[in-house]
Amino acid sequence: MNSIDEHIQKDQSEIEAARAAGDLGKVRHLEEELQGLKEFKENHPEDSHDPTPLEVFCDLNPEAPECLVYDD
Repeated sequence: MNSIDEHIQKDQSEIEAARAAGDLGKVRHLEEELQGLKEFKENHPEDSHDPTPLEVFCDLNPEAPECLVYDD
């Protein structure tokens, strides 16, 4: 993906396709991913790049051990 907006659109279309196929597990996974992307976009309106899953996770969970940054 080139931008977060493209990723959001892709997830929305994949959710519709998964619902039509009856794949509820995939629908739940994609809905969680979509919610994280939307929150990331809200928190960073000036940033349009497509964030990695780790960037989204750390944006939503800044105190998680995986997200802590230590200065030497």
